[in-house]
Amino acid sequence: MYKGLIRPILFQFNAETAHKIAFRFMKYSLAIRWVRQIVRARYSVNDPRLERTLFGLHFPNPVGLAAGFDKDAELYKELSSFGFGFIEVGTVTPMPQEGNPKPRMFRLPQDKSLINRMGFNNKGLEGMVERLKARDKGLIIGGNIGKNKITPNEQALEDYTQCFEALFPHVDYFVVNVSSPNTPNLRALQDKAPLSALLKGVQALNQKKNSPKPILLKIAPDLSNDALDDIVELMEETKIDGLIATNTTIDCSGLNTDVAEVEAMGAGGLSGRALKERSTEVLRYLKTRSNNSFPIVSVGGIFTAEDAIEKLEAGADLLQVYTGFIYEGPSIIKKINKGIIKHVKEYRA
Repeated sequence: MYKGLIRPILFQFNAETAHKIAFRFMKYSLAIRWVRQIVRARYSVNDPRLERTLFGLHFPNPVGLAAGFDKDAELYKELSSFGFGFIEVGTVTPMPQEGNPKPRMFRLPQDKSLINRMGFNNKGLEGMVERLKARDKGLIIGGNIGKNKITPNEQALEDYTQCFEALFPHVDYFVVNVSSPNTPNLRALQDKAPLSALLKGVQALNQKKNSPKPILLKIAPDLSNDALDDIVELMEETKIDGLIATNTTIDCSGLNTDVAEVEAMGAGGLSGRALKERSTEVLRYLKTRSNNSFPIVSVGGIFTAEDAIEKLEAGADLLQVYTGFIYEGPSIIKKINKGIIKHVKEYRA
């Protein structure tokens, strides 16, 4: 139904408008309890073979929703009905910001991909905190935090600290996002010295808590092997809990979409099927280089159960989808989870 009816209608609109339409439809339709129950019964897969325990958290299945879809924590309850094992909200910044000028999100159907330059558009930290106060128990929520565009990199820790402290009572884990290509100079924070200072600063706050929360770092796929080696060293040095690999890429080479069409879209981060190979390469490299010393959440190009299994076999501990959710629809979570169960069964046989 989604691919045959709903997606063709949504794809008549530009990508950001379609997102808002789908968002509103889910918000109002899934506000009805019996509708939510029907959707949950249709899409959820419960099986002990799917369960994971990481960072001291118990995940009912390994398939999560990546940050960027529910930027302001307005739809996490409704989205949980589709069977996600966890949901990441954000990226949130201390102060609300509009993000970059529109249009700023584009589809590449020939590549099953998206280009976006949203620029951390969000309604701000205060509103997110209020909405998360009403969260249901048992639903794992991650808080993806960033800095405001106007905040100099030298003062970035202040923004991340503000987000961390305000969200601490309301999320299960944190993601430090320094890898979006759409905020000027943000990726400079991935350099070893500033990243070390940032992570140590957030970790120092965390360790002062009675019950520290897991902290993960989200990295870009465009890092060199030398830079990835630095990341491995920083993981040991800062003692944070894991990585999310990867964010979107600025490398738009090798696409099926016409070059002129891509250039007309302008700068932005590429996600979806076109990111799959590179995100898996980064995952494998980090797992090998670190001797599997920390967990990695893999995101980038997951559309099918086969894609998910490839990531798991490359070393992923958990998975996240975003662009695949847009192209494949809500059944993607069920299909992946069923595929994982089948794979485990065949492997054990």
